Amino acid sequence: MKRGAHGFSLIEIMITVVIVGILSAVALPSYRDYVTRSRLTDAFAALGAAQAGAEQFWSNEHTFAGFDGALSFPPATANFSYVLTTATASTYTIRAVGAGPVAGFLYSVDQSGVRATLGVPSGWTLNGACWSDRRDGSCSH
Repeated sequence: MKRGAHGFSLIEIMITVVIVGILSAVALPSYRDYVTRSRLTDAFAALGAAQAGAEQFWSNEHTFAGFDGALSFPPATANFSYVLTTATASTYTIRAVGAGPVAGFLYSVDQSGVRATLGVPSGWTLNGACWSDRRDGSCSH
């Protein structure tokens, strides 16, 4: 009495391993970029909210100097710390400095609402005209 073969052959298993390897090689870098982009939204949200906070601070104090001590100034997070630079009676620049997994990213906004990407890690393209959130330097907002 003959029994039928059960299980998979070595060739079938090797083909499956090759297919999984190819899919992983394509999917993992895309997933990493997606996770990085999601972390960048911390800076975009905080800088956007800080603009409104700075205007409120100016309406009360008639200067932007000292805004970094106000309650509406964004607190540091695991991904970004925030710094007020060039604060005078009529101008300010707030910078978001990347830390941890987003180290190397540097974004800014000023009193006119001008958004700029001042720094990106290697492998990313710098675009000083907006808050860049894509490897090629383009902006989604």
